[in-house]
Amino acid sequence: MKRKPQRAIQSGDPYYYEKTGEMKGCIAPWEDGFRTEGRKGSFEWWYFDAHLEDDSSLVITFFAGSGKMRGPSVDVDYTSADGTQYSERITVSEEAFHSSSKGCDVRIGDCWFKGDLHSYDIYFKNDKLEISVKLAGNVPAWRHETGHIFFGNHDEYYFAWLPAIPEGTVDAGISVDGKTTHLVGTGYHDHNWGNSMMMMLKMLNHWYWGRAKIGEYQVISSYITAGKRYGYSEFPIFMLEKDGQIIADDEHFLHFTATDAYIDRETKKPVHNRLIYDYDDGKQHYRITYQRESDLSNKGGMGEVTGLKRLLAKLSGYDGAYIRFAGKATVERFEGNAAVESVSAPAIWELMYVGKTPPEK
Repeated sequence: MKRKPQRAIQSGDPYYYEKTGEMKGCIAPWEDGFRTEGRKGSFEWWYFDAHLEDDSSLVITFFAGSGKMRGPSVDVDYTSADGTQYSERITVSEEAFHSSSKGCDVRIGDCWFKGDLHSYDIYFKNDKLEISVKLAGNVPAWRHETGHIFFGNHDEYYFAWLPAIPEGTVDAGISVDGKTTHLVGTGYHDHNWGNSMMMMLKMLNHWYWGRAKIGEYQVISSYITAGKRYGYSEFPIFMLEKDGQIIADDEHFLHFTATDAYIDRETKKPVHNRLIYDYDDGKQHYRITYQRESDLSNKGGMGEVTGLKRLLAKLSGYDGAYIRFAGKATVERFEGNAAVESVSAPAIWELMYVGKTPPEK
């Protein structure tokens, strides 16, 4: 007998605000603090990316770590203006990880990520790279309703996301082998967490996520597909901002299309060269298109897992992959059937696979 899928829900009902302790339409600094507080099985990370004035790109991620798959760590991916890629990681003991539940103040060894929803300082150093970043927000912190997707018929599990700086100004000092470059650009910071890393393997199948500063527009977009247990439920998340004002963020008016598919040689996953987020609420109509040009990072998700942990992950259905793309994002504004405005800019986006490739629709 075929088992009925369990519930997965993303809701703005007052019950869920009470459950999370958050307020509708109001984001407080503690929301970017340590939300899981290291509880057993939980996961949490703070993410930053930037597109810099010389067309280089920088991505920094601080992972809280649970000591199961790996300890607390900092990952850096830097692609210089000439296309040279640097991928570095620092992993420390749990004793060398410190964070606050009152706000974003994360320290991993001698590296830190701290801020207050308005401005942030990020620092990384190892024997190859030294990076110092100042990020100043130009757009207020935003989340879709509570920022949580709950899984299970009794909301047993959740995955949460807070774009703390949807778009901001970046001032970065980047030293490679002792040679320092100072650059400015545009940047982004968000925060993800959940209460069960192992259940994440069941909760989520895959997602596309992207953000871009495109002329006067700022877009944040995601299309999340839940795991088989939850009927491959789909969750669109979208925000379009202009001149400091959010002009579109109701997922009910969003239509997502992924086209120009191919099978990635490294991960064996289906990937799309073009993503289209079409937003039409009857009063305004915008279309955002991401067009892939290259891969900044391409990793099979089992690459660092060995031995018994690898076997257990395979038995649980884990078949992960992560690809970070670089390309062009375009905003089109329509009046009737005619595009009356079109603006393009460089962009970074990603495809994250947790589960096996789902069946075709």
